[in-house]
Amino acid sequence: MSADAPSLNEAQMAAVHHLDGPCLVLAGAGSGKTRVITHKIARLLQAGYAPGQIAAITFTNKAAQEMRERAKDLIGGRAAKHLVISTFHSLGVRLLRAEGARLGLKEKFSILDSDDVAGILKDAGGTTDINQARRWQWTISLWKNQGFDSEQAEAAALDDDERVTARVMRRYEERLAAYQAVDFDDLISLPQKLLQRDEECRTKWQNTLRYVLVDEYQDTNAIQYELLKSLVGERAMFTAVGDDDQSIYGWRGATIENLRRLPQEYPNLKVIPLEQNYRSTGYILRAANCVIGNNPKLFEKKLWSAFGDGEPVALIECDNEEHEAERAVARIQSLRGQGGEVGFKDFAVLYRANHQARVIEKAFRKANIPYKVSGGQSFFERAEIRDLCAWLRLLVNNDDDPAFLRAVTTPKRGIGHQTLASLGEFAGKWKVSLFEALFAESLGASLKAAAVASLHEFGRAVNDLEYRARHTTGSEEAKALLMGWLKDIDYEKHLYEGEDSEKVAAGRWSNVMDFVDWIAKRCGGQLENDGGVTFETERKSVLDVAQTISVIISLAERGDEQDVVTLSTLHASKGLEWPHVVLAGVNEGLLPFRSEDEDMTPQRLEEERRLMYVGITRARRTLAVNVLRRRKKGREFVQGVPSRFIAEMKLDEVGAKEDPREKLKALRAAAAARAAQAVPPQAEPAG
Repeated sequence: MSADAPSLNEAQMAAVHHLDGPCLVLAGAGSGKTRVITHKIARLLQAGYAPGQIAAITFTNKAAQEMRERAKDLIGGRAAKHLVISTFHSLGVRLLRAEGARLGLKEKFSILDSDDVAGILKDAGGTTDINQARRWQWTISLWKNQGFDSEQAEAAALDDDERVTARVMRRYEERLAAYQAVDFDDLISLPQKLLQRDEECRTKWQNTLRYVLVDEYQDTNAIQYELLKSLVGERAMFTAVGDDDQSIYGWRGATIENLRRLPQEYPNLKVIPLEQNYRSTGYILRAANCVIGNNPKLFEKKLWSAFGDGEPVALIECDNEEHEAERAVARIQSLRGQGGEVGFKDFAVLYRANHQARVIEKAFRKANIPYKVSGGQSFFERAEIRDLCAWLRLLVNNDDDPAFLRAVTTPKRGIGHQTLASLGEFAGKWKVSLFEALFAESLGASLKAAAVASLHEFGRAVNDLEYRARHTTGSEEAKALLMGWLKDIDYEKHLYEGEDSEKVAAGRWSNVMDFVDWIAKRCGGQLENDGGVTFETERKSVLDVAQTISVIISLAERGDEQDVVTLSTLHASKGLEWPHVVLAGVNEGLLPFRSEDEDMTPQRLEEERRLMYVGITRARRTLAVNVLRRRKKGREFVQGVPSRFIAEMKLDEVGAKEDPREKLKALRAAAAARAAQAVPPQAEPAG
């Protein structure tokens, strides 16, 4: 194991070896930041840190998994197994499972998903309007990410709507406490409040996690910054890795202010820029540098590449959205027609707003170009997966009323809405959960004997499954348990009876089988080989896995390696890359995006410019920028104005305008000529 690698450049080496205090690594797009983080982990181990004392925190499960795999390749499976490599939210779960009792939470608290939260807010606000509940949900989330509780939110409310939302928030907090449940934002805010207020707990965790690395630091919000400060304490042994030029999530609470605060609050901060890009060619990077150079700079940084200039950025003028989609099709066909191993998966079409995908999808279907839409329905959002997750959540926390209501009605077991309404009234009267209420001796006074019997049967089934899940460990045993449970509740029959199409039902059952395999694999007990040494992965019970399932699902990205073109919003494309990228609809009003009732403030324009920069730097070999002469706005067409970002790219100095249809015609003509030359001359007829 060595932290030094011949392929690390000088700046990367400096970042890896700085262990004497706080460090900020300004990692430009494609500059090898994950490599720096994993090699720094190896360097920390060399310096005497134990694996369990090192925490590496990022934002998505996918990024955490990649980091874990690369660390394992570098330091070996045994050491990597004890590293704390997780998302912010997974770390929050870890803290709350261990210390939640200090906040009045029991160990088996529930983590509510977005739908559960909306349902509780409808109840707390006395409305049946799901859109109103979603608006409350969004505002409450922003408040929590600023560290506000309902009392602070009401004090900071700017108008009557916000004051109403703050009062709904107070009733929402009361219900969460009663349900022994937390929402996604609580996984950050509650650990921070705990560490801030409880000196004993704070000291314990500062001594447990003695070095902290934070990836994508520019995406942190106010409460995540405070959590980081509480974890590192006065020792301030941390490395923050981020890029002020890629801060694009201000709309959901992320603040570039966190980058500005670091040198102010840590005067001995070592700032190391990573400027060598290992992804893109020179033309692409020069365009990116020209655009982002128009933003005020917190730290100086300019990307460069050793890959040479490559192809100039292509500016493609299109009559309208339909013409743009046709040109995207032609460009893909053209580049694939040039020979070489160019797959559909090598292409991405990126856009600012989701509605831009519709016309492109239509053109791709017409041209038989396979594609996927990033940000479509997640595997874990499917109804059948949510059904099974409700059961698992109920095993972990019997007081999880939203999970109870879904599990008791899926599959149907003769327990109707009236029975559940009466049970709810009884539970509310005695201030107990629905599950606890169904075993109450006095329940018979409120419900008919048959209804009570059905509820008792369900309760016994849950208790029996909970007992077996607690005592079943390892992947093979876990799979056998889960398959037996699905058979017991007739879930396959439930799916087929609920669908008119057998093909759809079979697809849903296939998803269930994937989910069973997914859980079983996490129960461990599998043999792995590390450097010729075979060892068994840590065995966990089904209940152990169920305890963490909500946060895993909330962050999961389940992507199969398919040979398809990616259609994605610019926001969803961050962290990804493709050999060939098309930026769609680079017009004023779209990018930068502006709605009629919003002013384009300097801060919003700067974030939109960073979004353009992110889009440009997703491309490795070729980049096409589409401009519409006319674009659709509502039901009308309006004149398309090229985005100001196009002039900022300075493509007139290094770029080229291109019509891919003409290029495709030339390629087809050349192919036809080659084919004609390959036909052998026919023999002269015998005379």
